[in-house]
This record gives sequence, structure tokens and C-alpha cells, in this order.
Amino acid sequence: MDPILVIVVCVIVGGVLASLGVHLLPVGGAPAAMGTATGIATGTVMLMLGAAMCGLFTASSVAEFSGNILLVSLSGAVGAWIMMGVTMLMANLIYVFGTGIVPASGRVDVDPITKESQKEYKTPQCDGHGVPNVSYISGMMGALVGGFGGAFMYFALLNYANFEATMAGVTAMGIFVANAIIAAYNIGGTIEGFHDPKFKRLPKALVTCFVISLFCGVSVWLAANLGGLL
Repeated sequence: MDPILVIVVCVIVGGVLASLGVHLLPVGGAPAAMGTATGIATGTVMLMLGAAMCGLFTASSVAEFSGNILLVSLSGAVGAWIMMGVTMLMANLIYVFGTGIVPASGRVDVDPITKESQKEYKTPQCDGHGVPNVSYISGMMGALVGGFGGAFMYFALLNYANFEATMAGVTAMGIFVANAIIAAYNIGGTIEGFHDPKFKRLPKALVTCFVISLFCGVSVWLAANLGGLL
């Protein structure tokens, strides 16, 4: 296959997976910091960026001794997965033992996975609090998908665009952040996970991220072959 096609396809796949991963995260922003919304008390991009960085760290470590794109991508997924799992766990510990509130969804009356009732545990006039079970599972899924996508792009930049490891990591992170920002605008603040009504906006973000990733993939190929073209 032509190298340009490989690079562009890998970047597009990574960018689209990044967008999907962001939509699966339980993001609460400033309201979550006050315990009046579910999710992690930080912005969408910052939360996904932290997971992506951990994923790239693990992916780069594996890439040093393995040329298998699936193994490298899975290592990135696991790194992001661990980071997100620990982050949500610590957030829940703070919510429960520091603030004294029970994790409860503000978007559904019954947890779609555990079937536990949520309504009676939600504080009146708030949009839920903590990271309930369904949001935790959704966040783990998002971290796996996003970490896989970031590592997938990293491998392509490292092996097909022939970037140095540092440059490949920085470039993959930049493309990842661009797609995460589009997803953040599409979400528009807070989201609980795949059960949130805002998740239905996903198709629009995927189309936009496809176009952005296509442009980024072509730009990467041009940068990698700039000397030969000139």
C-alpha cells in the first residue's frame, strides 16, 4: 500500500477513535467540583489529554522493542485505561468521604447496567454527583478507545512517516487534541457517558473529526516528504 494512504488512514482512524473516546468520558467540569454534576471536575480536553499522554508513554515503551501495530496500540489503550480508572476512583473517594455524597446519575432514574435506582440518591436541584457505575464503565471504555487511537497514530508516524520518537509523540498528541477539542464543543459542557442524551450528537463530531484527521494525515505526509518534494 502507498505510504501516504497508510499514514492518512492511520491518522483518520486515530482521530475518529479519539472523538469517540471523548464522548464516552464522564466529564463534569466546574459543576462537578461543587458536587452538583456527575463526572470528573475538569474540562473535556484536559481529561482526555491526560489519558492520551499516559497511553503514549506506554505505547512508546512497547514500540522500542516491538514493531507490531496492534500490540503498540493495545499498550496505549491499557495505559490510558489505567489512568482514567484511577482518576475516577480517586474522584469517587473524595466525593463520598470528603463531601459526603453518594454517586448518582442525573440523567437516568435507573442505572442502565446495574439496574440500581438513582433518583432517590440525587440531591434536589442538581444534575447528579460523583461517578456512578454506568459513568465509570463508560469512562473506562472511552479511555480504551482513545488510548488505542492515540497509540495507533503514534505507530504510523513513527514507522511510516519516519518521525523520531519525540516528534511522533508530539505530533500524535497535537492531532489528538485537535479532535478532542471538536468533541468538547460538540458536547458543550458536561456529559455522563454513553447513556447521556448528548451522546446522540456523536455522528456530527465523527464527520468533523474525519475531515480534520484527513487534513492532518496529508499534512504529516507532506512534512515527512518535504525534502524529496522540494
